[in-house]
Amino acid sequence: MKSHRPVTSRRAPGSSQASELDSLDPLLARLFAARGVTSPEQLDYGLAGLAPVGSLEGVDAAVELLLKHKQDRIVVIGDFDVDGATSTALMLRCLGAFGFPNVNYLVPNRFEFGYGLSPEIVQVAAEGSPQLIVTVDNGISSLAGVSAAKEAGIAVLVTDHHLPAEELPEADVIVNPNLVGSTFASRNLAGVGVAFYVMAALGKALEKQGEKGCARVPAKFLDLVALGTVADVVPLDHNNRILVQQGLSRIRAGKTVTGIRALLAQAGRTLSRIVSTDLGFAAGPRLNAAGRLEDMSVGIECLLTDDDAIAAQLATLLDDINKQRRDIESTMREQAFAYVDSLDSKKWPSCVCVYDESWHQGVVGLIASRVKEKCHRPVIAFARESDGHLKGSARSIVGVHARDLLEAVSSTYPGLIEKFGGHAMAAGLTIAEENYTTFADAVTAQMTRLYPNADFSGAIVSDGVLPGAALSLAFAQTLRNAGPWGSGFPEPTWNGDFELIEQRTVGENHLKMRLKAVDGNNVIDAIAFNQAGPAFRGVVQLAYRLDVNEWRGVESPQLIVEQIAALQAGG
Repeated sequence: MKSHRPVTSRRAPGSSQASELDSLDPLLARLFAARGVTSPEQLDYGLAGLAPVGSLEGVDAAVELLLKHKQDRIVVIGDFDVDGATSTALMLRCLGAFGFPNVNYLVPNRFEFGYGLSPEIVQVAAEGSPQLIVTVDNGISSLAGVSAAKEAGIAVLVTDHHLPAEELPEADVIVNPNLVGSTFASRNLAGVGVAFYVMAALGKALEKQGEKGCARVPAKFLDLVALGTVADVVPLDHNNRILVQQGLSRIRAGKTVTGIRALLAQAGRTLSRIVSTDLGFAAGPRLNAAGRLEDMSVGIECLLTDDDAIAAQLATLLDDINKQRRDIESTMREQAFAYVDSLDSKKWPSCVCVYDESWHQGVVGLIASRVKEKCHRPVIAFARESDGHLKGSARSIVGVHARDLLEAVSSTYPGLIEKFGGHAMAAGLTIAEENYTTFADAVTAQMTRLYPNADFSGAIVSDGVLPGAALSLAFAQTLRNAGPWGSGFPEPTWNGDFELIEQRTVGENHLKMRLKAVDGNNVIDAIAFNQAGPAFRGVVQLAYRLDVNEWRGVESPQLIVEQIAALQAGG
């Protein structure tokens, strides 16, 4: 079982009163207030509420560059994760609908080329003699790659959302909401969100030129935007919630690209019931597996095809690859856990580094996430590249900025990190294998210096005790539809005491239970994933989410238990 973690209460910032939300159910008003919502307008997810397309710096110049090259050969350079795949598919679908006759794509194989617009991938792209390269979800750190393209006489449009370094690539145009001085309302856009804004601006420009219907084209692919945004775990601020909710609405209505339909069907999901977690935990991992183990082109082709049979075939292939990924991850996770268990948990470094020369480069990001969940502190997992370098993937905790931490190491120990980039919660880096121990010591030292008060408790943040009367299908459905939930706008978590009526182990290590709230008479089902162990008795304390379970067409409320503990004496 998981170790017991403290539970803290989520409170509304500032005043505990949510006067402007008084028209809502009091429980919902409390939930939204605790997530920073202060007015009903922040719960309006209509497209009219989006930050204006023209307010993203660089989009007008991007449109001008794209129109200049409309009849030329254009290559879109993507990335090997879901954000990159959806960005690529969005660009190709929109440009095709806009009448651009000669647009192709390349996505670097992570094992051959690594991340981004490298000089090597430019060389491959140049074989097709393009006049314009467009990057999606990458490029802001590709100084050498952009220079190589320019030397080859190829114009470059960079669209990206990753944090820039002090020096920017010498691209013809850069569109990135995180550029210094940007006043755009949402710096949290995913790469696919940036691509959407560029395509929306292009559609409007073409409409003004007499191309009727072009302004409405990008919105037809908000399902791709929703998938990439959720899968990249960017914070769901109001702008991103609009993009995600609009995409989910299209999917539920059946107005989705064939590939997303096939991926969700492969995962056993019902289109009309899709929520953000289905994108993050069903469709997303299947796409991501291709980029982790093989080539993301398989995933991109799944998102580009309009043929049901081909989409189903590719979705099946992606599902098979994802099963391989799970097997590889399981072995690596056991090895990583064995290492951290061999250490005294009271002496875990403030930033945990894990490495094994047998580990798969495409899976270390997942291992970093799993170890972070166990240790409740930043983790960097490494795998060995064929040239003797180590590729690292960092995952962080709230309050610790992953990229800033790597920046501090790079500045304090010049040359120790050969390249790095990323976000607050995730980052990537490359170091020489012989420098692993030096780096581990250096990153721990910088972590201690920069974040001396970091919270390593792993506390579960709860929305409080849910009254027994609210443990109903109706309220579970209300919560399910009150999202989209995700990073920065978390799905409600509750805590409370329950009388344990039945319990049994299902699957490999899951605990299935029937419970009764101590303040009510209604009995409810619950499941605690990966938490089977010694039997509990009597009354137990839970931290849980209230969800809707569907079985053979029948819906019922169900608790998804995050933590279970025996009620302590006197509790």
